[in-house]
Amino acid sequence: MDIRHAVGVKAGVPDAKLEALADWTTSEVFTARERVALEFAERIVRDDDAVSDECYARVREHFSEPEIVELVFVVGYQTFASQFAKAFSLEPQGFSV
Repeated sequence: MDIRHAVGVKAGVPDAKLEALADWTTSEVFTARERVALEFAERIVRDDDAVSDECYARVREHFSEPEIVELVFVVGYQTFASQFAKAFSLEPQGFSV
């Protein structure tokens, strides 16, 4: 996770948001748009929670079709990267403290 944290910091994501990601459903640091994106991402990666029509409707309220495609791509890429790191037991490389 350290490369994603480092990239988030470089992109200007406040530390409070990065630290609150585990509690995104209850944390007040996220906007409605961010909460929808996080819900969408979580539903994409979890085998026990499908992306429902209601979830897609919420996503479409906040994101254009090209943005939705980009969200799905980023979630898929990060999922791949995590699985790749897991398969090879890659440890954090010290990109963030």
